[in-house]
Amino acid sequence: MEKTGRRPVSAVLIAYNEAHRIAGCLATLDWADEIVVVDSGSSDDTKEIARRFTDRVYDIPWLGFGPQKQAAVELASYDMVFSIDCDERATPELAAEIGAILAGTEVHAGYAIPRRTFLGSTEIRHCGWYPDRTVRLFDRRRGRFSDDPVHERVIVDGAVGRCRSDLLHYSFAGIDDMLTKTRRYTDIAAYALFEEGRRCRLTDLTLRPLFAFFKTLVLRAGFLDGAAGLTVAAANGMSVFIKYVKLRELEMAKEEKLS
Repeated sequence: MEKTGRRPVSAVLIAYNEAHRIAGCLATLDWADEIVVVDSGSSDDTKEIARRFTDRVYDIPWLGFGPQKQAAVELASYDMVFSIDCDERATPELAAEIGAILAGTEVHAGYAIPRRTFLGSTEIRHCGWYPDRTVRLFDRRRGRFSDDPVHERVIVDGAVGRCRSDLLHYSFAGIDDMLTKTRRYTDIAAYALFEEGRRCRLTDLTLRPLFAFFKTLVLRAGFLDGAAGLTVAAANGMSVFIKYVKLRELEMAKEEKLS
């Protein structure tokens, strides 16, 4: 149902086996005029839980992060779109700020929103994790998600405003969750590099991981986050190393196939 006094907005999100946290996300979206959920074949209760909040639940085979999120955008009823992930929560302050934006006389093509990111219950204020502004509110007539299979972003044709209020990002429940996501993201990232024709070099396995660790811990002041910052820095370095190891495996598999 459309809220009076402002432009209507659709909240959109993608999901896969998110029964453990999708309800927490959807519960923070009661200010939106509609909620669109695009599932990609969950085997848990994700879709059933989503239907408690909206009847706009769809099942679309996995396309990659960018295309999957764009599919959700295209299913929305309204041109103003708020994109959110299942591990995120819209604060009341952000909801109020978005309402004020949509009630204004001039609305930008997109708005970048700062995110407060947590590792378990610990907020990471450094490591390059804050403010981590990302465009999440945008006019789909002037913006769309990139086709990137990972590290997708909203590409906007027009002015981008900045929201003051934060989006809460419960990215990792703990180190095990971080390692699980690292495996998934490095699979996708390595394959994307392989498709681009990139080759794994010795420096990719040595210098790149070390620099990722150093950049996170020192240049981005991760040390100020204590043990949690050290964990993030180590995980970043390891993620870079694993990505290029997987790229090398893809190269070797191709060479063996051709030989």
